[in-house]
Amino acid sequence: MNLLRTLAKVSSMTMLSRILGFVRDTIIARSFGAGLATDAFFVAFKLPNLLRRIFAEGAFSQAFVPILAEYKQSRSLEATQTFVQYVAGLLSLILLLVTAIGMLAAPWVIYVSAPGFVEDGDKFALSVQLLRITFPYIFFISLSSLVGSILNTYHQFSVPAFTPTFLNISFIVFALWLAPYFHPPILALAWAVFVGGLLQLAYQLPYLFKLGFLKVPKLSFHHAAVNRVLKQMAPAILGVSVAQISLVINTIFASFLPSGSVSWMYYADRLMELPTGVLGVALGTILLPTLSKHAAGDNISHFSALLDWGLRLCILLTLPAAVGMAVLSFPLVATLFMYREFSLHDAVMTQGALIAYAVGLIGLIIIKVLAPGFYARQDIKTPVKIAIFTLCITQLLNLALVWKLHHVGLALAISLGACLNAALLYFFLRRHRLYQPQPGWSGFLLRVGLALIVMACGLWGLQHLFVFNWQAQGLVKVGQLSLLIISGVILYFATLWILGFRARHFRRIENTGAK
Repeated sequence: MNLLRTLAKVSSMTMLSRILGFVRDTIIARSFGAGLATDAFFVAFKLPNLLRRIFAEGAFSQAFVPILAEYKQSRSLEATQTFVQYVAGLLSLILLLVTAIGMLAAPWVIYVSAPGFVEDGDKFALSVQLLRITFPYIFFISLSSLVGSILNTYHQFSVPAFTPTFLNISFIVFALWLAPYFHPPILALAWAVFVGGLLQLAYQLPYLFKLGFLKVPKLSFHHAAVNRVLKQMAPAILGVSVAQISLVINTIFASFLPSGSVSWMYYADRLMELPTGVLGVALGTILLPTLSKHAAGDNISHFSALLDWGLRLCILLTLPAAVGMAVLSFPLVATLFMYREFSLHDAVMTQGALIAYAVGLIGLIIIKVLAPGFYARQDIKTPVKIAIFTLCITQLLNLALVWKLHHVGLALAISLGACLNAALLYFFLRRHRLYQPQPGWSGFLLRVGLALIVMACGLWGLQHLFVFNWQAQGLVKVGQLSLLIISGVILYFATLWILGFRARHFRRIENTGAK
């Protein structure tokens, strides 16, 4: 298996999902703007998303995938299928309980997560109503992530990567054509979440059937391997929860800021999700099962070399994305969101948050590469300790920055915390001798740095030479932004090519070891 080719496929699928995500957010911004209703929806949507990351993409996958990879390496297909049945049964039970509790306790959940909404009775009541509709999403998307983890372990990466497009399609359909049938119209977005989660699960089931894993779930509290997953999940939940708690605390801070602050941060974060998804999530998805295979075989040299490959790709592709998003922040926001209800003031406020988030993009994506280095070896305690320490530092930064910079300070605190988290993960991987940098890093960083300078100066000059017209029609703005982005890409990669970079230098072949 050529990992670079696989990464390209997964990234292209993720790119399609993210592009549809931008279309959906453009439609939402154009239809609903940034205010009371959107603040209420984004808070309600954030909570099931938080639990999704804890139960599914976060703690569960970190605990489940290494053990599934171990079974795949050393056990029969029948034993592996039985293991998956028991895991599916227990996960389904937990999710049903969490969903029921969340819907019943919706007023208290909103009170805790957005206490600033309590002063506005309408905003609070709307948030509770939206949360009760969106909460079942955690059930559907967590089971979808279970299926995706199995497909990834068996190197069918493209199917789970394509799956998120169904949520975006659901949003687009509900926002464009069904919103007028709801009162208030923002309820359409909540039902889009519900339907989107159901579609994502349904789409992957035929592929699970082809692998022989679509079987009736079983429930047992005594299955040895399932208990191992639970034991691994306990610290993993703590670790993933730390990162999500940080986001909740930021929402609490933002709920006391001027109306629209939650929405400005949301739209900036959505822009950040393009590079974090296309590269960060894609790399993490590919690396975890492959690293787990090397860890199960105790092959430290291949384990270290794979981490090095991931780090180099991170730096090569993330730094230009961060610089480009900062330099082109206003054209990006104005082109994607600045229509009808989304004002110039909203665009400027979102721009500030986007620049602050761009500072931490490299940290956010490096975490996706380095953390699997611990999870693959079933060491979850180390990244958990790092996450707790990072949470404490991030909240101190919040207190220091929010009063002067408001929502921009909250975004900057997250960025600086992510960079600290990445640095500590790197330090402990080196300390535990799990990662040894390959030769050539100094020259690599020097050439990337030169290419970044050329790209940043070129984009800055182009924006001053051809002033971006934010008042133009949508297609005109798209054309202007596309020209700037293409120019930046050409400047960066042309400079790297002149300096000797070639795509073949980043190829990596891995034996899948499929049974």
